[in-house]
Amino acid sequence: VQLQASGGGLVQAGGSLRLSCAATGRTFSSYVMGWFRQAPGKEREFVAVISWSGSTIYYGDSVKGRFTISRDNAKNTVYLEMNSLKPEDTAVYYCAADARMSDRGNPTRYDYWGQGTQVTVSS
Repeated sequence: VQLQASGGGLVQAGGSLRLSCAATGRTFSSYVMGWFRQAPGKEREFVAVISWSGSTIYYGDSVKGRFTISRDNAKNTVYLEMNSLKPEDTAVYYCAADARMSDRGNPTRYDYWGQGTQVTVSS
């Protein structure tokens, strides 16, 4: 599966952005979809994951209550709605896909990655 992330940009603190990740190739609904982010000089951080049907969702502690992950299997797309953005949310955001739900916060468990989209939150 090939992944293409989009929707990043520059936003003021307190603002919102919606990221999209479009998938092509193999059956989208057979993949668990995750979002990760990486700030300069830091390790890749787990943001959120959604199961094949969307019935199971988990978030990283730093984004709980502010970010919402969703998917539309008919459109082969996963979304990340980001609200109440903070300067510390500044990072390159990546979408990722894997056939399994296990160890969902570990980026090494994901087989497919998008190219990343930059999110910059100004104070």
